[in-house]
Amino acid sequence: MNLQHDISAEPAPAPLACWSCAGPVAPEALFCATCRVVQPPRPIDHFARLGLARGFAIDPREVERSYFSLQRQLHPDRFATRGAREKAISQAQAVALNDAYETLKGTLSRAEYLLGLGGDVPADDRTIRDPELLMEQMERRETLAGARDAAGVETCIGAAVADTMSIEAELGDAFAAGDVAAARRAALRLRYLRKLVDEARARHARLLGGE
Repeated sequence: MNLQHDISAEPAPAPLACWSCAGPVAPEALFCATCRVVQPPRPIDHFARLGLARGFAIDPREVERSYFSLQRQLHPDRFATRGAREKAISQAQAVALNDAYETLKGTLSRAEYLLGLGGDVPADDRTIRDPELLMEQMERRETLAGARDAAGVETCIGAAVADTMSIEAELGDAFAAGDVAAARRAALRLRYLRKLVDEARARHARLLGGE
């Protein structure tokens, strides 16, 4: 399965009708070219909503630039004096934009979303069925449980963070190679490792607070 996808390679979809003046509106257009009213968010993926090519290896700075550029145009405050329907549409656009941004800016959330777009790999399949992966997670938790003080927990956190960076690199390589199985496994490893880091940091804070 090709995990990368260039949106520019797709044929241009047919124009839609503006809800206000019934004039032609391009599916990706935010505003009607005829009457300039904001249009409802279209059922497009997060990459297309931000004007980005579909793929894992995207520049976070480009995600930021695209998001803030669109946010300036769609923020509900800009429509405070408009009619009720246009204000509701602007709010819906803002929600869709925020959802796209929050999903694509994070390494793990972007990976899971991209896998989910493939159809064969549901993004919410996070159960460990791999015996090797299960053993790996059990060993990590045993090490954390065996840490007796804040310094020991801090050592566990450092090792886990280093492993996180390594797994993120593996995830990028898997997507670049179009290897769905490897990408799926790396994403699952990353999810559980990040959960472990969060729990370790919470325990570290409690230990420091009890000193």
